[in-house]
Amino acid sequence: MVICKTAAILENTLKKYYTNNINIGFVPTMGALHNGHIALIEESKQQCAITVASIFVNPTQFNDKNDFEKYPITIENDIFLLEKAGCDIIFLPSVNEIYSDGIDNLKHYELSYLEEILEGKYRKGHFQGVCNVVERLLLMVKPTILFLGQKDYQQCMVVSKLVELMNWQNKLKLVIVPTIREENGLAMSSRNRRLTEEERTKAAAIYNNLLYMKNNFERLPFNGLIKRAEEELLKNGFLKIDYISICNAQNLQPIAEYKEGVKLVVLIAAFIGEVRLIDNLLL
Repeated sequence: MVICKTAAILENTLKKYYTNNINIGFVPTMGALHNGHIALIEESKQQCAITVASIFVNPTQFNDKNDFEKYPITIENDIFLLEKAGCDIIFLPSVNEIYSDGIDNLKHYELSYLEEILEGKYRKGHFQGVCNVVERLLLMVKPTILFLGQKDYQQCMVVSKLVELMNWQNKLKLVIVPTIREENGLAMSSRNRRLTEEERTKAAAIYNNLLYMKNNFERLPFNGLIKRAEEELLKNGFLKIDYISICNAQNLQPIAEYKEGVKLVVLIAAFIGEVRLIDNLLL
């Protein structure tokens, strides 16, 4: 496994693969790795001849400074896990390497309603930061396949829009890998490290309610399902609910009632203690 800390070294390491028409898989991460990230590496190993993972905690996508400061840094363990999983190249850039012109005058991306709803509504500027870092990483790595996790459903849609804005539709394939969960159903996340054991147990209420909605959305009113889920989360110790929304899975437009043939997804964001968790499930 090769570790590269600059774009120049990364390009020099990858140049032989660029000229041989070989699939290069890319898994962008912010570190604090768990089995969800490793599932992305494993999928890339299945589909690509070479797998690159980046570890970079992106300061421009945190709308909450405290959240950025509390983000766990576990670089030695991250490198160990990536090597164990068979990752070929790790890209470990500094902030100056990614944002050589600073972070004060960043590019603006036309994301339309995608940055105004759900995560966009509650995390102003988050997706602009995501797009700024992902575009820079894509230009540095130049992968042929990009692997993302379904847990960040809306972010996957935003990155898909970014690929379109970059006019990379014909040179980059986007692969969405299903969410990996803990034994109690809690979606694996770097934020889970900040949960107490009691909070981790209670946090399973998110997945339990997602499953209930999946099993009943064809026969029960959507507003009733959402109200029940809100009550159940609050009963299980969640302090604040940002949203519980049933949407069209193709465009994230909210759907008020069941219509046969329309693919749906339910998305939840809620706080337990001081930790904000998100999750989703295709219905």
